[in-house]
Formats: sequence, C-alpha cells, structure tokens
Amino acid sequence: MTPNASADAIIVPTGDGILQVRTTATPEGGKANEAVLKLLAAALGQPVSALELLRGSGVSHKTGTDIR
Repeated sequence: MTPNASADAIIVPTGDGILQVRTTATPEGGKANEAVLKLLAAALGQPVSALELLRGSGVSHKTGTDIR
C-alpha cells in the first residue's frame, strides 16, 4: 500500500500475484487502511463488510481474506 499517493488506484500484478494499492488517504488513525478496503470493495462489487484486513494494519504490506 502507498498512502498519501496523488490518486487512488489498484495496480494489476505483473506476475507475483500481489496487488499494489495506492490511496490519497493518510496512514494516521487507520484512514489509509479504510480507504484501501473501500477501493477493493468497489473494484470487486462487494460491500466493505465482506472484506477483512488480517495482518499488516501498521505496515505497508497487508494480508486480507477471500470475500465471504
């Protein structure tokens, strides 16, 4: 994840299977994490409540779950 980016974006992986997500939100108070979940939910056509951040809430590399 890249917080404080110039635009919100999800970058398609180039072969490693890892998505790069950029958000304009700041990493303070979990704002960037929430913005990432909202971006992913919108891209997947799912509610934010269907996604869960499992690990990495305080670092740039995050791990999530499959959509419920």
